[in-house]
Amino acid sequence: MSLDPHELRTRFASLTAAHVADACLRAAVPVRCAPAAVRPVLPGARLAGRVAPTRHVGSVDIFLEAIDRAAPGDVLVVDNAGRTDESCVGDLVVLEAQAAGLAGAVVWGLHRDTADIRAVGLPVFSLGAIPTGPQRLDARPPLALQSAAVGEWTVDAEDVALGDDDGVLFVPARRAGELLTLAASIRDAERRQAERIRAGVALRDQVRFAAYLAGRVEDPALTFRAHLRTVGGAIEE
Repeated sequence: MSLDPHELRTRFASLTAAHVADACLRAAVPVRCAPAAVRPVLPGARLAGRVAPTRHVGSVDIFLEAIDRAAPGDVLVVDNAGRTDESCVGDLVVLEAQAAGLAGAVVWGLHRDTADIRAVGLPVFSLGAIPTGPQRLDARPPLALQSAAVGEWTVDAEDVALGDDDGVLFVPARRAGELLTLAASIRDAERRQAERIRAGVALRDQVRFAAYLAGRVEDPALTFRAHLRTVGGAIEE
């Protein structure tokens, strides 16, 4: 089910993007991660919100229009084709997004004004920084405010962006509630396993690893994931 912005942020606050990625695997939902180089400008930043897409063409007005159309709690997702020869987002755009109540920004490209963006405090994820802004003005594509590419994925307002120190994950908004519930169960199972390790019960014993090795001798096609399903020790999916 789709969640309102407050509930989405609240439920994601006790989870990680990794938990939700594992939930996607369990639920047979494509795992759509931004490329690993897309990192938070301020370490420790987290974001969760509906995608407000925009495609950069060289001028800031496209961002102002996207922010004007966005709803509070949305995440501005900027497609600059992964370019590393120019920045496309600076502190003024980030300040404007914050003033409009947006939850953050994801940039498939570079930013600048790093110190000022960190001072603003709005979560921003990008490929990195460079001093120069754009030195071009391209024709505006027809879908400039309807979808955005981030790496191999194309996202739109039917998607939700979730980000933390591991990076950014996109999930279908209509399945966000289901996936967050599943992610919470995965988190809880992992915590129980971690507590048992700290109490002296090795993970190998918890997942009956010796039995898996013996079973693989009998059946070379046996996978660890198949074994985990039989013993209830899901740590890989």
